[in-house]
This record gives sequence, structure tokens and C-alpha cells, in this order.
Amino acid sequence: MNYQTYSPHPDLAALVSCYWSLQVPKDEHPQRQRIIPDGTIEMAFILGDDIKRYTVGDAFILQPRAMVLGQTIDPFYIEPTGYVDTFAVRFFPFGFANFIEGSLDKLANKETAIQELFGQQAGGELARSIAVAKGVEERIKAVETFLLAKLKEASTIDKLVKTTVDTLLLSKGKASIKSIVEEGDAQRRQLERKFKRQVGISPKRLAKLIRLQAALELLLDQEPEQLTQVAYDCDYYDQAHFIKDFKEFTGLSPKAFLAHEEMLLSSVFYKPN
Repeated sequence: MNYQTYSPHPDLAALVSCYWSLQVPKDEHPQRQRIIPDGTIEMAFILGDDIKRYTVGDAFILQPRAMVLGQTIDPFYIEPTGYVDTFAVRFFPFGFANFIEGSLDKLANKETAIQELFGQQAGGELARSIAVAKGVEERIKAVETFLLAKLKEASTIDKLVKTTVDTLLLSKGKASIKSIVEEGDAQRRQLERKFKRQVGISPKRLAKLIRLQAALELLLDQEPEQLTQVAYDCDYYDQAHFIKDFKEFTGLSPKAFLAHEEMLLSSVFYKPN
């Protein structure tokens, strides 16, 4: 498995967290991999064989080969049908709202074909340019040309939304929404509505996801016996609270997560460099 991340152009660095590529050789006995919520939206291009995404039980769909993965509300399973070769753009929580019109909550928990969001011509041209590119550098150049052009057309992200997201990221999810929004319930309700449109989930849920990501990084970098210390470092009330939140977003306990073969891909994504 070869997973690499790449930094964005400075003009996109406030909106794009990174680009990433993943190559995995074909496995004659592929296993389902559980994808867990992380508070981000991604634009992904499948360049290898098709990838299944399970819906209910053993029922599945084939993911679009050029798609946007909206905010994940619940963990879901994917499974490669052969060789995996994927290139993707990972946006900061409010980043993708700068490139499209409409409310981002409509993209949650599903894949949306790029052509559906950007039109058949523009979306199709982007997908083709990524598919024929000779290597990651050409893919990054193609997607940045597209994003920079779209950025000129986009509306500005609300200042309160950006401030809230920045504060949550800086505090690793520890800051309370009440401490950020100091003007009472009316402003908090306004923030909820704006978050729904420009982030795709509520401020409280994003805070919990950011804190979970911080806990995952610590967990993957320490011994499984250190759960109490991880909970303490991430400002959970106690270990039981940490395990409860962990199960809510991953479906597993922290110890089961570390040992479970279905979590191999997520472990690669979240393991500290």
C-alpha cells in the first residue's frame, strides 16, 4: 500500500488541506474497509479498478470514477474490485463551499458525480484531464487550474463560520461552541444554519469529529494500553466518554479499531507521519 500526501498551491492553502494518492496492488481476496467520518469533504478520482461502496448488508453500488464525497455522517464500507489507484483533494471543513453553489448538507453521506456538480462539460473535462495525466504532478496541476478558475466565481465564506472552524482546528476540537459564539442563542442558531450550508454538518458535530481525529492520531502513535492518557490529552471527561464517542463514529472500541483488518485503510489515513 502506497499512500502519499501533497501540499496545495499557496492560493488554495486556506481551503485545501492536501492532495493525496493511494495505490494498492490487486488482492485475490479483498476485504471490506470501514471509512469513518473525519469532518472533511473530498474530491476523488478512481484511476484503477472500480470500488464498491456497500449500502445495506451485501448490497452495493460502484462509486463514480470522478466524484465528491460529502460529509460522512456514519461509517461505511468500501471494497476494491482489483487494483486501487486513487487521486483526491481533501478540503478543509469550509473549503469546498468556495467552489459550488447550494447547501453542502445535500452532499452528506453519499458520493456525487463531479459532472452533476460542475456540469457535463466542465466536470467531464476535469475527469478526463486527471485520467490521462502522467503522474501526480500533472494531476495536481490540472485540478488546481480547475479550482483556481472556480474560486473566482464563488461566494465568500461567512466570517463566523470560518472563525469557528479555525478555532476548532486550532484547539483540536476542545473549544466549546459557546465559548466561540458569545452573543447568545440567536447567534448560535444562525451559526447552525450557516454551518449546514457551508460545512454540511453542525458545529458541535464537527468539533466532536476534529477531537476524534486528534485522538486517533495519538492512539495510532501509542500503545493500546494508553487509552486513559489519550482520553486525558484530548480533553474527554473520562475514558468511558472517549470510548462512547469513538464507537459512535467508528462502530468499534479503540482497542478493536487497532486490531481490526477492516480498519487498515483508515489507520493509514490517520497515522501520524
